[in-house]
Amino acid sequence: MNYITTTELRTKSSNLVESLLKGEEINLIHRSKVIGAIVPKEASQNKPVNPKRLAATLKKFEPKKKMTHKEIMKIYEHYMMYRHGPSIY
Repeated sequence: MNYITTTELRTKSSNLVESLLKGEEINLIHRSKVIGAIVPKEASQNKPVNPKRLAATLKKFEPKKKMTHKEIMKIYEHYMMYRHGPSIY
C-alpha cells in the first residue's frame, strides 16, 4: 500500500509521478488520517484521423471573402485616421 503525506507532496513529487506512471494508487495522508486517494488517469488511445473530415473542418475556418493586400491597407489606413487623426506634416 503506497501512501504520501501532504508535506511530502512538495519534496517527493518525482516519486509520485513515477508511481502514477506505473499505474499504482497512492493514499494521501493529512494529520495521520487518510483523506483521499490519488489514482492514475487511464491513458486514452488516439483515433486515426479521417483526412476527408479534417479537410472539411479546415475549410470551415477559411474566410468566406478573401481580401487583397490593397483592400486590407485601405481599411487599415482608414482605421488609423479614425484612431489617431490626420498627420501633422
